[in-house]
Amino acid sequence: MNKSKYSSAVLKNEKVEYFDVVDIFDRVVGLAPREYIHANKLFHRAVHVFVFNNQGDIFLQKRSMNKDSAPGKWVSSCSGHVDSGEYYFDAAVRELGEEIGLHYSKDLNLAMIEQARPETGYEHVHLFVCNHDGELKLDICEVSDGMWIDLEKLDLWIEENPRDFAWSFVYLWKRFRRHF
Repeated sequence: MNKSKYSSAVLKNEKVEYFDVVDIFDRVVGLAPREYIHANKLFHRAVHVFVFNNQGDIFLQKRSMNKDSAPGKWVSSCSGHVDSGEYYFDAAVRELGEEIGLHYSKDLNLAMIEQARPETGYEHVHLFVCNHDGELKLDICEVSDGMWIDLEKLDLWIEENPRDFAWSFVYLWKRFRRHF
């Protein structure tokens, strides 16, 4: 693996996030800054988690307006990039804790894998699901709002107002609903 292939454009420092660049088969081929990966539509890795409660509702978060991607849009319960060298499952656990304060979920399970494509933002996505009925503590830097919603109501909302949501979430939600 040639880690310098993409990273020579920016000197590494604490303010620049670096992620693994991967190929169509999700094999690491390099390392690059987040901005470079996004600007050049390079394949990389991400996780999404759908958190459900005992009533069967899903928790959605509204992204903070200071986010560089899909600000103010409704999205998965939590999501995020997989750090360089990190496993998908570990990234899901980390994102649950960072974004919604869910630091323990004994039933976190992989639901589906989506290959990198434009609809996923060129991210190979591992989508996890879990159940939770307790309190959630939203990170105000990442999340501006959150809500539990009935699945049929969510389907109708997406159909009527798809621009309220990040396009990657709409894609993943529709794929999920077809299979589960």
